[in-house]
Amino acid sequence: MKLFKLQCLKFLWTLKPPSSPFHGHARLLVSDVHSQYEPIRQGKQEIPKYFNFASDVLDKWSEIEKAGKRPSNPAFWWIDGKGEEVKWSFQELGFLSRKVANVLTKGCGLQKGDRLIVILPRIPEWWLVNVACMRAGIVLIPGVSQLSAKDILYRLQASKAKCIITTDKLAPAVDSVAPECQFLKTKLMVSKGSREGWLNFTELYRNQDADHSCVKTRIQDPMIIFFTSGTTGSPKMTQHSQGSLGFRPLLSERYWLDLTPSGIIWNTADTGWILTSIASIFDPWAFGSCIFIHNLPQVESSVILNTLCRFPIDTLLGAPTLFRMLVQNDLSNYKFMNLKYCMSGGEPLNPEVMEQWKSQTGLDIHEVYGQTETGVICSVFKGMKIKPGSMGKAAPLYDVQIIDKSANILPAGQEGEIAVRSKPIRPLGFFSEYVDNPKKTAETERGDFYVTGDRGTMDEDGYFQFIGRDDDIIISSGYRIGPFEVESALIEHPAVVETAVVSSPDPLRGEVVKAFVVLSPAFSSSDLKSLTRDLQDHVKKTTAPYKYPRKVEFVQELPKTVTGKIKRNELRNKEWGR
Repeated sequence: MKLFKLQCLKFLWTLKPPSSPFHGHARLLVSDVHSQYEPIRQGKQEIPKYFNFASDVLDKWSEIEKAGKRPSNPAFWWIDGKGEEVKWSFQELGFLSRKVANVLTKGCGLQKGDRLIVILPRIPEWWLVNVACMRAGIVLIPGVSQLSAKDILYRLQASKAKCIITTDKLAPAVDSVAPECQFLKTKLMVSKGSREGWLNFTELYRNQDADHSCVKTRIQDPMIIFFTSGTTGSPKMTQHSQGSLGFRPLLSERYWLDLTPSGIIWNTADTGWILTSIASIFDPWAFGSCIFIHNLPQVESSVILNTLCRFPIDTLLGAPTLFRMLVQNDLSNYKFMNLKYCMSGGEPLNPEVMEQWKSQTGLDIHEVYGQTETGVICSVFKGMKIKPGSMGKAAPLYDVQIIDKSANILPAGQEGEIAVRSKPIRPLGFFSEYVDNPKKTAETERGDFYVTGDRGTMDEDGYFQFIGRDDDIIISSGYRIGPFEVESALIEHPAVVETAVVSSPDPLRGEVVKAFVVLSPAFSSSDLKSLTRDLQDHVKKTTAPYKYPRKVEFVQELPKTVTGKIKRNELRNKEWGR
C-alpha cells in the first residue's frame, strides 16, 4: 500500500482548497464522521476491509443529528415546481430507506449481489432506492427516463438484472421486451395506479416496517453499475464499488465541492449519470450537506433562475448546456438568494460563456472533468486561480499526466492523451471493471496508465486543457485541429447558441472542419450564406485561420446522449457516409 500512502500524503494535504480550510463548528461536525479515517489520510494505516456508505456514513450523521450537533438543514430537499415539497433529515432518510430495503428483500426476494435496474426521474423514491440498495448489498443500475424499449432490453439482457423499478410511463416499454429477459423476476412500478404483472412500490413501501439490519459489505464489493453513454459504440457496464464511490470522498475531503453541514447543493444532472451519484449522494452526504432537487420535467432557464432566487442554494452544478442556456437571459432581472459557487461538468465549457456568466452574476464557473470510469479527474478547486479554457488540476488520489502512444510522459505544453497512473496500485475511485468485458477493460490500460481517450495539454503550473476526444481530432492538410477550439470561437458570435465541429471529407485536404450550428432566434431569419461567411471570418480572427470551418450547416438541434453530451460521432458518421 506504499503508493496509496504516498498519494494520500501528496494530494490530500497539498491540494486542499486554499480559501476554505476546516474551521469552527463545521470542522468539528465533519471530524465526528471522518476522524476514524485520519490515519489512512496520513498514510499510517491501510484502507479498511469492510465498508458500507449507509451504515458507516449516513447512520453516523443520523446519530450526530439526533444528538443535536448538526445544523437544522435537511439532508434532502425536493420540490416539483407545482407546490409539492419533501424534506428529510438524516434520521428520516434512515427510517424510510430501511423500509425500502425491506421492500426489496422481503417484498421482491432480492439478495446481496443481485442486480436491480432503476429508471426514475428526479423524484424522492430514486434516492430511497439508492440508499436501500446500499443497506441490502443489492447492485444498483441507474438509467435515464428517456430510454427506449430497445435501450431497456439491452440493459436487462446485458446486466441479467432480477428486478426493475420504473414509472407507469415506461412500464409499457418494459412489458414489450420483458419476455426476452429470462433473468427478470420482479417489476416494481412507482405510481398511484396499478398494472397487471407489476408490484406497486408505494403499497409495498407503506406496509413494510423499518426494522432492517445493514448487510456487511467489503470495500471492493460492487455497488453501482453505470452504462456508459455510448458515444463510441454500445454502452459498457462500468462497475463501481463501495470504495470507489462511497469511501473515496472520506479520504479526498472537500477538494471539489467544498461543502459543509450547512451547505445546500443543487446538481441538475439526470439520475442516470454518475455525476448525480457523486454530486447528489456520496460527496455531499459524506459531509452532512443538504442535497436540493427540483423535479425538472423540462429543463427551462426561467425555472432554474427562479429556483435560485427562491431557495437558499449556495452551490450549483450543471452541464455546459445549462450555462449556455442561462446566459441567453438578461440575468440582471434575477437576484439569487444565496448562490456562491458554480460548477460545470460533462463537457468543456466555452470561455465566452464563463465570461458572460461572470459579468452578469459576479460568479465564476469552476470546471470539473471526469469520466464514468474514474469520477472526477481534474477540477478547478474553490479559491484556485481560474485560467480560461482550463479544467483545473489533478484531483486528490490521482496522478494525472499527458502521455504519448508509448505511455511516455510528455513535457508541459505538449499535446497528448490525458491519462491517470493506475500501476502498481489501482487508485481508489477507479471503476472495478467493464462487467463481462475483460478485453475492453484491458484496453483502458497503456503501460502504467489508465488512458481516458481524451487529448489535452498540461501547463507548467499543472493546469490541464481539454482538446477533444482522440477520435474527434481533425487532421486537415497536416494540421491537427481540436473541435473544442473551433466551437469556442464560434460560440462567441452572437448568432450561435450551440455548435458541434467534426471532420468532413475533402478531395484536396483529406478532411476539413465542418460546423453544425444552432442559431439564436434573433438570427433565424438571416441570410444564411452571408451569415456563413460572417462566422468563418469570425473564427479566422479569433483563432488560427487554418482552423476555420470550411463547411457550415445550420440545424434546429444537435444529437445528444441521454446525459447531454453532444454525439459528434453521429455527426461525423453522417459526413463520411458511415
